[in-house]
Amino acid sequence: MALSIIRADYGNPVHAGAVRSLLDAYARDPMGGGEALPAETLDALVPALANLPTAFSMLAYIDGVAIGLANCFFGFSTFAAKPLVNIHDMVVIPGHRGHGIARAFFAEIEKIATDAGACKITLEVLSGNERAKSIYTSLGYGDYALDPEKGVALFWQKRLAA
Repeated sequence: MALSIIRADYGNPVHAGAVRSLLDAYARDPMGGGEALPAETLDALVPALANLPTAFSMLAYIDGVAIGLANCFFGFSTFAAKPLVNIHDMVVIPGHRGHGIARAFFAEIEKIATDAGACKITLEVLSGNERAKSIYTSLGYGDYALDPEKGVALFWQKRLAA
């Protein structure tokens, strides 16, 4: 069983198909909402990522089969005046979890962030996703707070009409 972590080439049809299918698998998982992504979203996904210069995706393969995906985006920390990397999606398909694949993703993403001079890596995790929180904590991730007396940062959203 040979694991490889690669940076996806959005112009490569094999990589594009893996990004699509793995993101849909994540959406279908209870931690991704439990519902398939609409066909129009899947059709638009890779071209939209390819047109976004701050986007990059990592794919995990075992023996030529795509089994994991991390979608990431460069952002900017105004308080540090440096880039940052946000891990927006992280999925390892069932049957391959618990074998160090997420850790391998994080090592590659941290290398990319470090090479780009990023000051930090951010991510969001559902409060009930104990398995993911355990991995993230073991890798040094934790709540974000400027002043602990003021509380930790919360990730909020407002959906906009398309």
